[in-house]
Amino acid sequence: MSLASGGPPPPARRYDRSALRSTLVALGSTAVFFGAVGWIVVHAPNWPDVQRSFFNGAIWAESVPDIVPAFWVNIQLFCVAEVFILVLALILAVLRSLPGPVFFPLRLLATVYADVFRAVPGILIIYILGFGIPALQIPGVPNSTFVWAVVSLTLVYSAYVSEVYRAGIQSVHPSQEAAARSLGLSEFQALRYVVLPQAIRRVIPPLLNDFIGLQKDTVLVSYIGVVEIFRQSQIDQAAAFNYTPYFVTALVFLVITIPLARLVDVLIARDRRRSLAGAR
Repeated sequence: MSLASGGPPPPARRYDRSALRSTLVALGSTAVFFGAVGWIVVHAPNWPDVQRSFFNGAIWAESVPDIVPAFWVNIQLFCVAEVFILVLALILAVLRSLPGPVFFPLRLLATVYADVFRAVPGILIIYILGFGIPALQIPGVPNSTFVWAVVSLTLVYSAYVSEVYRAGIQSVHPSQEAAARSLGLSEFQALRYVVLPQAIRRVIPPLLNDFIGLQKDTVLVSYIGVVEIFRQSQIDQAAAFNYTPYFVTALVFLVITIPLARLVDVLIARDRRRSLAGAR
């Protein structure tokens, strides 16, 4: 029945109107909420002092040319550590997945490693390695704070990422390995060619979440003297007696991290759709 004859609108048009109405309501409620929060903040008794201390335009302009380039050090830390983390964590996950009593010592070592480095706060690992190892003055051992920052981040995050890998390995149904063994593959070949490819593909979204955390935790190495973005903001803050450089640093991380978080959401949604399609 057509609209001219007084019939109901087509379902697609009703859906479009409902979606538009929902979008407008969401935008309106968001604007009202943040507008109310902003009004409360700017009408607080000490807002002028806070504005001068955290949102000083002149200091902002002076800090940006120092702080933004310093983020390159964080990127280097992140990229180098990520490569080592992916390899070491996969080795740990495979060791913990080896069956049989003969591999019990390897499983025990991998388990102790994961337990220790997940239990000790990362900042303590960074302090112990960043200050302790160079203090030993061992010949041939580097004293660079950048090197020990990478080592510390690698040791800590490998423990977490190994658990993500292990969860992916355990999520592969045992029938997959059994089918590979029935085709003549050895246990190691079944793990390498059948189990691990499926496991790694399944854990990509949680891996990205861990690496978002790694990117933020690169600021912890500032405590052993690495001049990265947070350390540079501390230097600028001490020079200006103003906290605006910290806000600049926070904004840089927001600009970088939020798109990565949305990418993780997209990958998780795509993986969920693939799983639902495969279950039908």
